[in-house]
Amino acid sequence: MLSVVVLISGGGSNLRALLEAAADAEYPARVVAVGTDRPEAEGLTHAEDFGVPTFEVALSSFETRDAWGDALLEQIRQWNPDLVVLSGFMRLLPAHVVDALAPHLINTHPAYLPEFPGAHGVRDALAAGATQTGASLIVVDNGVDSGPIIARERIAIVPGDTETSLHERIKPVERRLLIQAVLDIANGNLDLKELSKA
Repeated sequence: MLSVVVLISGGGSNLRALLEAAADAEYPARVVAVGTDRPEAEGLTHAEDFGVPTFEVALSSFETRDAWGDALLEQIRQWNPDLVVLSGFMRLLPAHVVDALAPHLINTHPAYLPEFPGAHGVRDALAAGATQTGASLIVVDNGVDSGPIIARERIAIVPGDTETSLHERIKPVERRLLIQAVLDIANGNLDLKELSKA
């Protein structure tokens, strides 16, 4: 059984989908803990609904990003996860945290990488006048959304799309890619170490 820690900053819709998938006895992964950098993160309610423990490590509680990273890594390691999923986690992890967890550290992104990396992928796609964007799942490295691509899928941008409407169409694709990738990792059909060497 693959053990997973999920880190969130917001609503946690991807987390919810993964928790629902993992509630099926046939699904070979379990979310063992959910962490956040924001105590007000709405997605924590999903963890509570499924009886999953949560932890909070707020950046504002530490003098440096590295100190915050140390505390976050300590919390994650308490759960000894096989995989860490960044799901709408809006903080860049310090390099030493990425190095400690890689390559078993993955992230969802609302764009067809390497197009439109960064915190505003949906907004940037609209601002660029793109006719399509997408959803991606990557192995996290020390760049900005620059790690090896696990999966990605195209999504059309339609006339009248707003940042909100487009993001709402991207989210179900992100969720599907994440659930399938976790399944593939758990079943041994996806080797993150090999992918990271490529």
